[in-house]
Amino acid sequence: MKNVCKFTTLTLMMFAVTVYGFSQTSMAEKPATTIQNLVRGVLGPAGTNAGWSNYSVFNLVPGSAVFPITSSTTVFYFGFTAGTQADIGNMVVYTTPRGSLTISAVTPVTLGGVSNPSILLSNTSVCPVAPSQTTPCIVRFDPTALSLSPASDYYFAVYYPNNSNNSSIAGTQPNNPPRSLVGTYFGGTDFTHLTVGQSIPGVPNRGPSFLMYVMNN
Repeated sequence: MKNVCKFTTLTLMMFAVTVYGFSQTSMAEKPATTIQNLVRGVLGPAGTNAGWSNYSVFNLVPGSAVFPITSSTTVFYFGFTAGTQADIGNMVVYTTPRGSLTISAVTPVTLGGVSNPSILLSNTSVCPVAPSQTTPCIVRFDPTALSLSPASDYYFAVYYPNNSNNSSIAGTQPNNPPRSLVGTYFGGTDFTHLTVGQSIPGVPNRGPSFLMYVMNN
C-alpha cells in the first residue's frame, strides 16, 4: 500500500512540474508589443525654432504618409531644444477627410492624464540632458485612442499660452526634405477648441514644429 502511495505521489509531482514548465514556456514565448513608426519621422539633424508664447502649433500627419500598420493607438513625440518649462494650454488631434480642411472628428491628447500639462524641461527625470539643438529633449505624450487611416489626414494642434516660460522654449523644426510630416503655426489665437464641421485655419507649409515621431507606442 505504501509503494502505491509513493508511486501516486511521484506521478502527481512529475505532472505538476510538467504543467509548470509548460506555463513558464508559454509566458516566455508570448510576443511583446512591437514599437513601430506609423509614419516616417524626422530625418537628419534637428533644426530649432524659439519663442512660442501665445502660438497654436499645427502638425499634419497626412494619410498618404501612413504606413500599412494596424494600431488602435497613436503616440506623438515632441522634441524641445531650449527652455526650462513648457506650459501647454490644450492639445487635440483634428481628423479630416484626406486632402480636406473640414474637421470630421476631434480627439483629445494628454500628458500625464491632462490636456494642459506643464513640462519641466529642467527636471532630469524629464530631460536627462539639458535641451539643445544637438540633444533635443524627447517628450512622449500619452497614447491616444486613434487608429490612423490612409483615407484621412490628422492635424495635431497644441496651444502655448502667453507667458514668459513659453517665450523661452524652443522646439525642433527640421527643414531638410524629404519629409512626411509638415507643420505651421498661428500667433495670437488658441485654435485647439475647433469643433466638427469647422475648418483648419490654414494649410501647413513648412517643416514640423516640435513633432519628431508618430508611433504605435
